[in-house]
Amino acid sequence: MEEKKLTVTFVNVGYGEAILLECPDPSRPGGVFTALIDGGSAEESEFADRTSGRLPVEEYLTKRGIRHLDLAVSTHIHEDHLCGLLRAARIAPPDVLWQTLPADFYKSLSPLDSSAARTPSESKFLRALNDYRALCGLVEERGGTILAPEAGKEWVLCPDFSARILSPCTKKRAALAEEMKVLYNNANVCKDFFSKLDALDARMNNYSLILLLDFRGTRLLLPGDTNLTGYDGIAPGDLRADLFKVGHHGQKDGADTALAEAIRPAAVVCCASSDRRYSSACPDTLKLLADCGAKLYFSDCPPVPGMSVPPHQALAFTVGSAGALEARYVPVV
Repeated sequence: MEEKKLTVTFVNVGYGEAILLECPDPSRPGGVFTALIDGGSAEESEFADRTSGRLPVEEYLTKRGIRHLDLAVSTHIHEDHLCGLLRAARIAPPDVLWQTLPADFYKSLSPLDSSAARTPSESKFLRALNDYRALCGLVEERGGTILAPEAGKEWVLCPDFSARILSPCTKKRAALAEEMKVLYNNANVCKDFFSKLDALDARMNNYSLILLLDFRGTRLLLPGDTNLTGYDGIAPGDLRADLFKVGHHGQKDGADTALAEAIRPAAVVCCASSDRRYSSACPDTLKLLADCGAKLYFSDCPPVPGMSVPPHQALAFTVGSAGALEARYVPVV
């Protein structure tokens, strides 16, 4: 009998993340458990140049014939992670949405005026906040369930495949909810509002869901945009993984030697754009991960010394038991 395997696909959404999980499960319609972690950007400019193979996540799902998700995960509220997930949910409604705030929190939020933004960063963050509200509303409107999975809890996604939430802890979740409340309470006070908006935007990365997936003994660590300071309170042994998606697009604060040695991954995926925006795919970060024995892979095609990454629409891993990983770049069609 052929060994059951998990497929983990990092869609080339440019500067952003969209991770598709597909696991055989006879109990599901179609025989496959399907989940999408984040969805990349929804800005048209992100996909104006498709030389590297990038494409919006909803276009990739359509090409694959995926019209339903068992699970969608929003790791945190930033445009390059959440806004594409809203588009994906419109064509492939999820049964369950995992996110980091109380399940009914979105109902207390009012639309924010993104035209008042003073900078491109503020505009992106305002759009993400509005799309978070829209995503939650869409999921419930279509009969789905919104959950805020607790740190430390393990979820069985399907036979042989589980997910453990490593962060945010209860204290961090409460801090995020309080910051959101204060922000929205100041929505009509321009000076206070924008100072609080910028502060929350800067802290949002370390409110990311950190997921530790386990498929038949092969572990995958997916930390959203968590940077070095966001792993506080997590036991080093819990970070051990065979595949590590480096946080914050592989920027300088995405990993250091101590973190790499705790994880000891065989494979590292960096979700940096082909133009290395915001100094993503930092050479020093990539080198220290490679020096710890990891093989490097990329969801897009950033220029990396000594490596040639071919144009591709996705990076797909076939995951077996006990650390077995096989990677391939899916060519542009």
